[in-house]
Amino acid sequence: MAGNTFGNLFRLTTFGESHGPALGGILDGCPAGLALDLQAVQADLDRRRPGQSALTTPRKESDSVEWLSGLLESEGRMVTTGAPLGFTVANTSAKPQDYDHLKDTFRPSHADFSYEAKYGFRDHRGGGRSSARETVSRVVAGAVARQLLAQQGVEVSAYVERVQDLQMPLPPSFHSREEVDAHPVRCPHPETARRMEERIADVKKDGDTVGGALVLVARGVPAGWGEPVFDRLHADLAKAMWSLPATKALELGSGMQGTLMRGSQHNDAFVSRGDRVGTATNRSGGIQGGISNGEDIVLRIGFKPVATLLQPGTSVDREGQTVDLPGRGRHDPCVLPRAVALVEAMACLVLADHSLRQRAARLTFGA
Repeated sequence: MAGNTFGNLFRLTTFGESHGPALGGILDGCPAGLALDLQAVQADLDRRRPGQSALTTPRKESDSVEWLSGLLESEGRMVTTGAPLGFTVANTSAKPQDYDHLKDTFRPSHADFSYEAKYGFRDHRGGGRSSARETVSRVVAGAVARQLLAQQGVEVSAYVERVQDLQMPLPPSFHSREEVDAHPVRCPHPETARRMEERIADVKKDGDTVGGALVLVARGVPAGWGEPVFDRLHADLAKAMWSLPATKALELGSGMQGTLMRGSQHNDAFVSRGDRVGTATNRSGGIQGGISNGEDIVLRIGFKPVATLLQPGTSVDREGQTVDLPGRGRHDPCVLPRAVALVEAMACLVLADHSLRQRAARLTFGA
């Protein structure tokens, strides 16, 4: 099964299924000598962990990382050796038998039918590789990337901007983790967060689901990251975000609003910022010509409502016969609070990869 590896120099390969023994990954290309804070990696993964609040799936998983390779203890610290980092996260609450009734049935808006169309059969146990649980491995690797980026002064933060039609009344900006995590919805605007929580609770009572949008801001990214033409920085960020389950929309900077403006209104004028060139506005979202310009990178990512419902419905089986679907399952009524960790992880992976590529792109000759 191809398509399980992401990145160029900083490369992640993930493996495992939602209801198999474990998930895991091989992270290759991490430079040697990085003192890795394993507790910080676990803290990132805990933000993705199921069952962390009444707003998420009731599936209970400890999601503890077991490191298999690529680390060596040195002076009381765990340091990367330059070898591939191997890790696993055990599935401790897998219930594959809960999906036996779906072995021959295609769930609406799931990957059941399309996976079977591609491979001739599928893993019906919670969707197998198509399950959002696969993202466990991405968050672990993204946490490593985050620590590599921190050495260069780069910070990445995401937050819930909108749940259905309830939106923060503030423009996109960087918010600290403390601000974002102050409420289980992960919206840094307290009044909006309260209303979002009520909306998600109401939807959950109805056995339904709801979507919305996240904002991601990366600050401290120096000018010059990104490759021309096909590996533009925003193109790689787009691939990263579109690879996440439930992604339905993506905007950079001004996004669709920018299409309503004239060029004279939209252009970001260059200004002097002391020791560097900056822009007076940031409608470009920190990227011009596919290369970072030193301003904050700003993305908005839209997520659809979860496809699994606690409402009865109908579908068809392999023979095309109509099948009644019971309303049951363990899922999030809204993916956004946990998707914050996923979006940050994927952005960190892309930025870490391009930081290494930029090092390789510039050679200094002479003494």
